Amino acid sequence: MSTVMEEVSMSLTSFLSNNQDVRDRFRQQFNKPPLATDKDLLAPPLSNRYTLVGTAFDYLLRFYVKRLNPDAIERQWVAEHCLTRPSPLLVNPIIAIDIGAVVDYTETKLTKKAKQIIEQAKANYSAYLRSGRITDDLFKSALCLAQLDPIWRAGFIDKNMGNVKDEDVEDLRKLLSIVEPKLFKAKHLCLLNPTFGEASHLVRGADADLLIDDLLIDVKTTKKLDFKTTFFHQLMGYVVLHEIGGAGDLKPKPPITKAGIYFARHAHLHVFQLDAVIDRDSFPKFVRWFKERAANEYPPPK
Repeated sequence: MSTVMEEVSMSLTSFLSNNQDVRDRFRQQFNKPPLATDKDLLAPPLSNRYTLVGTAFDYLLRFYVKRLNPDAIERQWVAEHCLTRPSPLLVNPIIAIDIGAVVDYTETKLTKKAKQIIEQAKANYSAYLRSGRITDDLFKSALCLAQLDPIWRAGFIDKNMGNVKDEDVEDLRKLLSIVEPKLFKAKHLCLLNPTFGEASHLVRGADADLLIDDLLIDVKTTKKLDFKTTFFHQLMGYVVLHEIGGAGDLKPKPPITKAGIYFARHAHLHVFQLDAVIDRDSFPKFVRWFKERAANEYPPPK
């Protein structure tokens, strides 16, 4: 039986980054469109805690999008996995028993702290949805949730868990202040942080940031406006997983005709049509190859 740590250490990102043959096949199959624009850096980073602030903004933007789209479909926060399937780093590994969907554990100071962070974040989030008031407490909760994510995703505990820096709060405030609501207002469908059903398990974990109508969006807080090949391949990986399993477990699968990167520090949403980058004739064969290659990389647990 696989352990919790084995499951969280693998993902679509690592599948792409760790395998040259996979990257080569993606380059052959998909044509990356150019980023033909020049936008000013509107929100320069205020610290070197780039990953923390980036993850916190992912949470914050989803909060904002839910306020814009009350019918948006959301799922359990990644941070909550610390409690529903806690890492051995968060609990006593002798007591924690992997039984599949749930892990039995006794509370430690760390689990109590994680629970407190999540409960406070839910309270602040609910208050924001009711009132629309954006408070420092909401920013702080986003940062604290971002501190919990690496426990589940990478088995890493932030030594500052529960404590945030003023400059990171200010960074989030600026990033949110430049968001244009029209970019994220859905007409029919809005999914927050969707996974791709059984297809996500092929690569031991994959969750996109947003699906708004037929547009799949990934969010980046990089200070450089650069549509990197790694960004493009990650998006196309989500498209392939959607083709296999469907976003958000919705039946029938919602159509996805566009994909894009939201460059948060530039308030720019770079969108491209999937038909412009995908060879539809060879795509079914590529999807079959992807499934076989992923199964070879991550064989099902015995």
